[in-house]
Amino acid sequence: MLQKAAPHYRSLAHTGSGSTLDVRWPAESGRSLFGSAQTSSVVRQQAGASLDHVNADPCLALHRPVCLTQEHPMSGDTSSDRFTADSGLRAGPAEHAGAQFYLVGAGIASLAAAAFLIRDGGVQGQQITLFEESEQLGGALDAGGSPQEGYVARGGRMFERHYVCTFDLFASIPTLDDSKTVTQEILDWNETMKTSSNARLIRRAERETAPLFGLSERHILTIERLAVEPESMLGRSRIDEQFHASFFKTNFWIMWSTTFAFQPWHSAVEFKRYLVRFVHMVAGFNQLHGILRTVYNQYDSMVRPVLKWLSRRGVSFVRGTRVVDLDINTATSEQHVERIHYLRDGVAGEISVRPEDRVLVTLGSMTEASSLGAMDLAPPILGKNDGGAWALWAKLATRRGDFGHPATFADHVDQSRWVSFTTTLYAPDFLRSLIELTGNLPGEGGLITFPDSAWMLSIVVPHQPHFIGQPDDVAVFWGYGLTVGEPGNFVSQPMAACSGREIMTELLGHLGMEADAWKILESALCVPCMMPFITSQFLPREPGDRPDIVPAGARNFAFIGQFCEQPDDVVFTVEYSIRSAQTAVYRLLALEQDPPPVYQGKFDPKVLYNAYRALHDHAA
Repeated sequence: MLQKAAPHYRSLAHTGSGSTLDVRWPAESGRSLFGSAQTSSVVRQQAGASLDHVNADPCLALHRPVCLTQEHPMSGDTSSDRFTADSGLRAGPAEHAGAQFYLVGAGIASLAAAAFLIRDGGVQGQQITLFEESEQLGGALDAGGSPQEGYVARGGRMFERHYVCTFDLFASIPTLDDSKTVTQEILDWNETMKTSSNARLIRRAERETAPLFGLSERHILTIERLAVEPESMLGRSRIDEQFHASFFKTNFWIMWSTTFAFQPWHSAVEFKRYLVRFVHMVAGFNQLHGILRTVYNQYDSMVRPVLKWLSRRGVSFVRGTRVVDLDINTATSEQHVERIHYLRDGVAGEISVRPEDRVLVTLGSMTEASSLGAMDLAPPILGKNDGGAWALWAKLATRRGDFGHPATFADHVDQSRWVSFTTTLYAPDFLRSLIELTGNLPGEGGLITFPDSAWMLSIVVPHQPHFIGQPDDVAVFWGYGLTVGEPGNFVSQPMAACSGREIMTELLGHLGMEADAWKILESALCVPCMMPFITSQFLPREPGDRPDIVPAGARNFAFIGQFCEQPDDVVFTVEYSIRSAQTAVYRLLALEQDPPPVYQGKFDPKVLYNAYRALHDHAA
């Protein structure tokens, strides 16, 4: 059994270089521990035949030191991209031909912005530079590790078919093996692997299939009132200020809150937006119908393909560089960024920015100050001073009142933190017992929540392999706890102070596997991750706390990511970040187009009828 303490987070990036991508498939026919023969053959068709080519591609060796003077990390022939939008690329406007485009942060918002600049704005990749404070590209959509040291994914975002900006972007990005677009791969995969949970809730080691929502008429009326009440009337109110206390004991709340990571003290406005945005998912929500998954983790399935696409076009990635300030000329009504200040290896530097250049800044960070523990070590608790994202926004906010108020989101760690964990399994005992208990194979069921858990514990067992290159005798699953300050039911520590072994002990208790705990723990490696700001975007707020994507008077800069204001859409989604990037690019380049509109199921009578029926049919 392989068991080692997980290294520091920066060393966990799976680079795709220096390691084989020999994906082996179960030889058995029919249903197997890691999935069905049918789904294994689909993945083999999509990835296996060309993975040797992908592994040999130098464009995948992305995570290496990049000098500030380097124009681009790599360049090469783009002819192997079978499914790109190159044939429809616009010739760049003459006024942008000599411009430079500086993107602060290298999360999915910045990666998307770079892609939209190239695809829709006609900008050359060599004109684009991304600055990233860490050594890891991809922001919150990260994952890495190895079979020997354990795999780690801080978290994964939910997908559904109406993420129109996301699917628009990835319809232009080929998969790593160039066999199809990422969008097509996701849609094809979810035709094969449809989510249908047989065990959305587990109480006292017994599964509950399609649990009733348990709502009273009073609860339903409050939900319906929130759906139509103007946000201005809700103001900074909390969810628990809108509902009777009994609502928070219902299965509806337990399932809604753990699927989307809401707490009772979070913003009623954000809760309302989620109710409206996902009204089409209420029917079937107790079995997670309509939720989509990627073939592998989202780093391997989404981030690596877009990094490859950008790198082949000459985009620069400058890592280990913290942008600490921007000089913005606010003397006139037309305002420009004139200088970028940064720190690299403790040495200060600056970049002059011309009026024709563009600067896109990712504000704040959900994953700032994340820290890892190990099997026998709890993760340390860090704060906003352990990174640069919040400090940069705080400096910018002093320049203008409409640049937002970062303290609203960054100064309440006790209300925004939770702990996730990734467990690598080296023996089949745990998964066999879980399959028998839940009635779902890995990848079929989605999120499993334990309502009796003092930590409000949930786990997800994805289809295996979850990582490219993961051996077929190794399995991985992920979980998290929402209330990490309470002592556990089976361990005396609060989750925030627990090692991977203690978290697994708590989980095994809720699954009724105490008798086999010693055996399972001897063949498992659980890595916990503390994330102080992971739900900070849900904290109560008011208009002006989040700035506009392009503030009034801004001529060469914009804000992107989770902490800029976009009416109608919802934070804590990949869609929100990508929509912000698409909006910023179109406005800064004055393109005569807009992002696809947000899906509005609230105007579809059939959707509303189905949601109404579901709320009442599953009522108490």
